Amino acid sequence: NLVQACFQQIQTVTKKVEVAVQEEINATSVEGLVANMTKEPQIIIKKSLQFKSGMNVLGLIGFFIAFGICMGKMGDKARLMIDFFNILNEIVMKIVIMVMWYSPFGIACLICGKIISIQDLEVVARQLGMYMVTVIIGLIIHGAIFLPSIYFAITRKNPFTFFLGIFQAWITALGTASSAGTLPVTFRCLEENLGIDKRVTRFVLPVGATINMDGTALYEAVAAIFIAQMNGVILDPGQIITVSLTATLASVGAASIPSAGLVTMLLILTAVGLPTQDISLLVAVDWLLDRFRTSVNVVGDSYGAGIVYHLSKAELDELDAHMAKSDDIEMMTKNQSYYDDMKNHHENNSNQ
Repeated sequence: NLVQACFQQIQTVTKKVEVAVQEEINATSVEGLVANMTKEPQIIIKKSLQFKSGMNVLGLIGFFIAFGICMGKMGDKARLMIDFFNILNEIVMKIVIMVMWYSPFGIACLICGKIISIQDLEVVARQLGMYMVTVIIGLIIHGAIFLPSIYFAITRKNPFTFFLGIFQAWITALGTASSAGTLPVTFRCLEENLGIDKRVTRFVLPVGATINMDGTALYEAVAAIFIAQMNGVILDPGQIITVSLTATLASVGAASIPSAGLVTMLLILTAVGLPTQDISLLVAVDWLLDRFRTSVNVVGDSYGAGIVYHLSKAELDELDAHMAKSDDIEMMTKNQSYYDDMKNHHENNSNQ
């Protein structure tokens, strides 16, 4: 049920079981008999379903998606339930604001507690450094190779010339670590430096700043794999696919504010049964990685706006020509009407 899903989740647990190999003893000598008797047992991996502590995130998300669709179809009948959830959301946000006043002290205590519990600090520091290098290299490959390649494949234009036009927005995102805070600069770069239509930028960029978090998705997937390796957990192909899908969905729901990825990281770790307390170790380096992934998010939004403008430019020009033609016809109609009124007025004066 829903209450159990909030506190427990069912997971597949693997266990290695030794099975003795049954073979017929066919030995004609003492050496053959000893070889059969010392046959190593075969190891079989058995899987079983068990309940573990932690929120069943995917189950709750699936249920409430269906719940919201049904509420939307009910119309005004569901107004009471909508008001209830709005009030509940306001109460939770007020509690969060109260907790935020103590968050710096709490985060410092979490980091200190995690560092104290580490047995070999040098090894963990080396692993954390490799994690940072992996994330940064992945973001560079995605932002400097993959995104420009998509832009060039669709528009057949130089992507690096496009990047020079949004360089100021990229620097701003690197400094603020906020996609929403960079929006005014991104608007100006695309409209003034690259000549992209305002109708495209005013639609694509706000939507992109809200749901297009490709850098965040990459960061969260790498972080989940890093935490799994730290705890000696080997992710099977099904869990890797779950991490990929959950990271993508969680990045869509992440807010365009600094360090929002740490909040949605809980969903990914819970979905594959990894310990959530290890997130406190990532907080120490998140301030730096957050700036890199936010800059990649802004670059992705900008390339997306450029692609949309390229695909819709002919339609926008046709619409502008149609609007200009309509304005000319309207102006001619007004002039003709004014001329007819003046003519009638002159004829009336002549008759008098």
